[in-house]
Amino acid sequence: MEDRRVRVLVTNDDGIRAPGLRRLARAAYDRGLDVVVAAPSEEASGMSAALSAVTDDGRVVLTGAGLDGLDGVPAYAVAASPAYIAVLAGLGAFGPPPDVVLSGINRGANAGHALLHSGTVGAALTAANQGARAMAVSLDVLSPAVASAGTGGAAIAVLDTVDDEARNWATAAELAGWLLPWLVGADPGTVLNLNVPDVPVAEVAGLRQATLAPFGQVQMTIVESGRDHVRTAVEENGAEPVPGSDLAWLAEGYAAVTAVRPPGHASDVTVPTGWPAPGGAGQPGPMRGQRE
Repeated sequence: MEDRRVRVLVTNDDGIRAPGLRRLARAAYDRGLDVVVAAPSEEASGMSAALSAVTDDGRVVLTGAGLDGLDGVPAYAVAASPAYIAVLAGLGAFGPPPDVVLSGINRGANAGHALLHSGTVGAALTAANQGARAMAVSLDVLSPAVASAGTGGAAIAVLDTVDDEARNWATAAELAGWLLPWLVGADPGTVLNLNVPDVPVAEVAGLRQATLAPFGQVQMTIVESGRDHVRTAVEENGAEPVPGSDLAWLAEGYAAVTAVRPPGHASDVTVPTGWPAPGGAGQPGPMRGQRE
């Protein structure tokens, strides 16, 4: 990349008008990178790596979308999921394919193994599958250190009463910008998942490399079920964070960064491959707990 500017795609799953998207694009632009923004025209949270789009006669619908304070940055509202946008970018739909994909800044932490379901992280993992470097960035609006797990769902209840524009997006953008030079120099396919407390930058205790917590910050529960229906709700997870995990660092006021990988084969697992075998020989053994 020494002989040309680094090309960066900025996307998200909160939609083209989300304040975190503008702040993340600005962080890359201010560092002299060649930035293009392409984000869902509507919110697409929880999409994981789904490849879905709204088409008109087979054409994916996209429109130009100017972003406040980013007059020099081309931006597109795309009627597609974040991962689909990452694929389109890799195919050159928005200009030269990106070297780096930044996804976020998400409204809410994407922590623990629950990041599997995140559209923010799904875009980053999809980009890595295409050989780009990527970073998913999230702002922990649920429990910024002072309101960690165990508030009985109260933190979730007040989320929509806070003006999103007033949140500390600049804090997450600064940390993402600080990590960008390292990411640009990393091996293709490298993915970082960054979670940042929703506090002014001076109040962040530091940045720590973290493991993934065995659970997410919130959990789904069934609140009603009947013969032909089920109704679910999302509530804050009350489990104690595992030391060294992303949720544990967030609860202590730190930003947490975790290196993650796209799905790949499990080289340490051996599966029986003797089928078909004459006379039933070579069959796998009984299931655990099953009688011979």
